[in-house]
Amino acid sequence: NVEIKKFSAPKLLNSEIPDHQTIGEALGMMDFETAAKMSGSRFVILSHGLAKLERALANFMLDVQTEENGYTQVSPPLLVNSNALFGTGQLPKFKEDLFLTKKNKTLEGKPDGIDEVTGGVIKYGQTAQKEDTYLIPTSEVPLTNIVADTIVEETTLPRRYTAYTPCFRSEAGSAGKDTRGMIRQHQFYKVEMVSIVKPEDSEAEHERMTKCAEGILEKLDLPYRTMILCAGDTGFGARKTYDIEVWLPAQNTYREISSCSNCGDFQARRMNARFKREGEKNTTFLHTLNGSGLAIGRTLVAVMENYYNPDDGSVNIPEALQPYMGGQTKILPLK
Repeated sequence: NVEIKKFSAPKLLNSEIPDHQTIGEALGMMDFETAAKMSGSRFVILSHGLAKLERALANFMLDVQTEENGYTQVSPPLLVNSNALFGTGQLPKFKEDLFLTKKNKTLEGKPDGIDEVTGGVIKYGQTAQKEDTYLIPTSEVPLTNIVADTIVEETTLPRRYTAYTPCFRSEAGSAGKDTRGMIRQHQFYKVEMVSIVKPEDSEAEHERMTKCAEGILEKLDLPYRTMILCAGDTGFGARKTYDIEVWLPAQNTYREISSCSNCGDFQARRMNARFKREGEKNTTFLHTLNGSGLAIGRTLVAVMENYYNPDDGSVNIPEALQPYMGGQTKILPLK
């Protein structure tokens, strides 16, 4: 992986600052223990100023992506079927990382039933033709599937969508990794960006999308670096990926906060998403791109650690977020 850009020098080193969990618990606004009682590990309860800051980050990111960067805000379903997940590449390869909410049932040993989709009678041992249903691992899935099984009008391209949603991942295979704090959770929030473009425009769109993600960190004045991933680290559905990594002082390192990928026509072929050029008879597969703009939890972590005040344990609020916090400039520990 090759570093191609770096923004701002790190201001704090790990010797000067505790990690975000220690900061949050000292503020009295971050509770992992109570969350674990009701939901298990890798969940958290935020309250007071941190809960408000989380909401402020989401509203700020949505406003930037829609008002400055030209994305259309969408409020998509949080439950999707297996076809949608196959289309974007999560199934079958990453099935173990998904939360299945409803599975096909067989009627073996039971009276004949009625198929909810076809209305036909299901005999013993047959499976209803109803799709398995999953919680979304990212809103990339419903946003990209807007064009599934569709021939898009060329004049409507490019299409740029953004959404703020919770995301759900089982984190299969991540045992022992980032078990402390909010870095790797089963439920987290994200502002996602998806672009649907013509093939000849996807390279330029990839650069544009990456700049849209970087711009959020620059407005928050958070140090980051951008990496271009080697083939071994690039997802199997992407032809090129940039990872944006934010500086976390307590870990004394950069951690991924956004991954922007050009998927070419890989997803479009799986979901049969095409367009017809003016004057041509045949259709052409679209190109799809996706990226985080940004992951809310990791941005919250970065703000807490980079804006921490060792003197009183408070967290300064970045200037760009203060209008979303009612003019508040600092989060102080609860008395």
